[in-house]
Amino acid sequence: MDFRGKKYERGSNWSDPEVVELLQLWADESVQIELESCLRNQHVFNRIAEVLREKGIHRTGDQCREKIKKMKLEYRRIKDNSKAPRGGRTWKFYEVMDRVLTSRPALAYGSLSGSMMAQQVLQGSMVESYHHQFASSALPFGHSQHPELMEIKCFSEPNMANSSRIQNVVPRPGFSALHRLRKKRKGQRMRDPLDDLLLKTLTSQRAMEERFLQMEERRFQRDLDVEERRMQLEQRRFELEREHEFRMFNVFAQMLSILKQSHSGSSSSVAMPRGLDFSQALSEIEGIGGGGGNLQEMRVRPLTKRRVDVHGFCNLNGFQRSPYLSARGNFANMFQGSTEEGYKAYHADKYDEDKNPNGIINFGTSENKLCFDLMSKRLTQTDMNLMEPSLLQYPDWKGHLFLREEVARFLTYYCKTPAPLKAENVIVLNGCGSLFSALATVLCDPGEAVLIATPFYGGITQSIFLYGNVKLVYVCLDSKITGANTRPFQLTVEKLEKSLQDAQAEGVTVRALILLNPQNPLGDIYSLSELRDYLEFAKRHELHVIVDEIYMLSVFDESATFHSVLSMDRLPDPQRTHVMWGITKDFAVSGIRFGTLYTENQDVANAVASLCYFHGVCGPVQHKVAQLLKDRDWINQVYLRANHARLKAAHTYVTDELKTLGVPFLNRNAGFFVWIDFRKYLKTGTFEEELLLWKRFLDNKVLLSCGKAFECSEPGWFRIIFADKIHRLQLGMQRIRKVLEEREQEILAEEKEQPCQSDQDGKADSTDEVIFVSRHQEPTCASSSNLGDLIGLLQQQMRSSDWLQKNTAEQFAQEKPEIYDVFSKLMGKQ
Repeated sequence: MDFRGKKYERGSNWSDPEVVELLQLWADESVQIELESCLRNQHVFNRIAEVLREKGIHRTGDQCREKIKKMKLEYRRIKDNSKAPRGGRTWKFYEVMDRVLTSRPALAYGSLSGSMMAQQVLQGSMVESYHHQFASSALPFGHSQHPELMEIKCFSEPNMANSSRIQNVVPRPGFSALHRLRKKRKGQRMRDPLDDLLLKTLTSQRAMEERFLQMEERRFQRDLDVEERRMQLEQRRFELEREHEFRMFNVFAQMLSILKQSHSGSSSSVAMPRGLDFSQALSEIEGIGGGGGNLQEMRVRPLTKRRVDVHGFCNLNGFQRSPYLSARGNFANMFQGSTEEGYKAYHADKYDEDKNPNGIINFGTSENKLCFDLMSKRLTQTDMNLMEPSLLQYPDWKGHLFLREEVARFLTYYCKTPAPLKAENVIVLNGCGSLFSALATVLCDPGEAVLIATPFYGGITQSIFLYGNVKLVYVCLDSKITGANTRPFQLTVEKLEKSLQDAQAEGVTVRALILLNPQNPLGDIYSLSELRDYLEFAKRHELHVIVDEIYMLSVFDESATFHSVLSMDRLPDPQRTHVMWGITKDFAVSGIRFGTLYTENQDVANAVASLCYFHGVCGPVQHKVAQLLKDRDWINQVYLRANHARLKAAHTYVTDELKTLGVPFLNRNAGFFVWIDFRKYLKTGTFEEELLLWKRFLDNKVLLSCGKAFECSEPGWFRIIFADKIHRLQLGMQRIRKVLEEREQEILAEEKEQPCQSDQDGKADSTDEVIFVSRHQEPTCASSSNLGDLIGLLQQQMRSSDWLQKNTAEQFAQEKPEIYDVFSKLMGKQ
């Protein structure tokens, strides 16, 4: 009967004699060697089944394999679970399985005709013996055609289940003994608990070594960061010292100029040339940048009368005039301030919640980042996706008529004009910056000027000065609340009159007045009476008025009311009044460059339109803007409601944080910004300290805008943009808090080491609109032309650094003996 084709039958039972026969074949050394030497051992059990069939036991190879497997499992279960001594284990095949699996030395060796005899004794009574001899052909484990026969004896008493006796004659005794010894040692090693302890010790040691290497790498990286930080601080210290030198030289030059004029009997007022052209500015900057400390080579002009301080906008470090550029091109090449520097740093290391969580958070660029979801959904609707031939061709340079008509209707509605506006008075350009450039070009000649109140958005300087060489005459406002000033930084007609008279006395021709409403960075909203006063002032002096109302729909609190110039019943001088607006701010799409000008002066409109060739808006964008502006229901019911609510919530969060920090600020309800007073964190109250504080914020990965970028007359004011997501506001305010707390501790430590002789507490008045909660030092005004003020300013500059200790006359004589000799001869002639 052939069982080789049958599958294993799980229900078949084995009798004890059958198990004994199976065990004595399976326990053979050659069988064990072959089982251990190959992964696929089914053929071994097939040969065992063949031998069993010759003995009358009909089993398949699968049945033999499954039986051995079950017996192994039973053996391991008893061995693992039984805690009794060896004699307490009652399974009759335990000892045989134990000796085979653990390779115990249970063999009795003797010399029998030159071979080894192994006897295995099963505990219990003797059972009936069976003598079987079979040829090597029946065994798959033999290594020759006629191996020695295996003699197996089984003796049984009536109770056969208690014990058995097996005697094996092993054909390869030498190899068997060595193999058993190795298996014994292997089993002992596996069971030895010291091995586990040693393994754990080695694993722990390896982990400690890896942790040590990681710590060493971090320490090395930290040392590199410290060294890099030290180099940066050294470079900044060098730049600060150089700027300090320039400032002292300028103050000293002004003193000499006043003394010289007083000595010659001339008037104390210094006339300013009619225009500061690019060649003069470039030559002057080159003299300062490369002249070192040589006063004779510097073209000194009084800073107190200069209306555009070109040095404040130019990067003088390493400046070298390019032979490939004109004077205008060289000047534009180095024209940059803290705004440009911070903007470049931000784009090189932008904050991203997932990709760059340690990047710079931008609180410096005036953008609305709260309504991307609303605008992206609206701008992707089907009515936006129109493409007609007229949109892909050259339009009227003023803009497509359908867009200008829609702009006129839009401004009529939201500016609350007394009569409908006309499309013929609308001009469309790619942004309000282009509008400023175009208006300055067509209203002013090179060297002429425009009045503007400070602080103001610094981009205006770049727009009108670089393009048309048109200067700005500053109407300096301060935070004091005295006399006619009912709020900080209040613009009055008296201040306008004084600045205009000063400029005219210096020979400067003023052509226009710029008004920002709502004001950036203050957030002020001018009342109708104030607007009328400003326009009447401009009419008296025949000045054009450029009114920028780009934040008119970003008044987010109902307590504040915006009044457009176009809402007035009668303009004092409509031919000289020009109103600007764009979608960049109010509709949170600063990436779409679109600005519009409304003017009733057709000469101005045509002149600006001629420049639209350089500043035009592409046809598809004009169509999208027209579709957006005509959707009045969506604007009123969806967008403006959500936008104002989000702006108000963000503004509330930032101002609450500032109140917690005890930082003064202007409490306004228009725009995206808060004007903050950080003057108490400046020890000496200079713009140099303000710039250092600004850089310190930037080093801590938060970008703000300092007051110097807005031409503020008082050092220490900063602008922060709050129109951002709450998680960025939270992280940014944490970084700001860290810088301010560190700076406050530094100032306290310095005051303990060097207590001030006279500490004046400059207290600003509190109003409902302004929140002042801390003291600060009154800033020193650097623009005074009084000789005593200049001497005091020079003394302050000298005390604020160790420049005089480092730059003595003896040291100068050693470094530059030729210049020192010339200077000595000149001094001897006095």
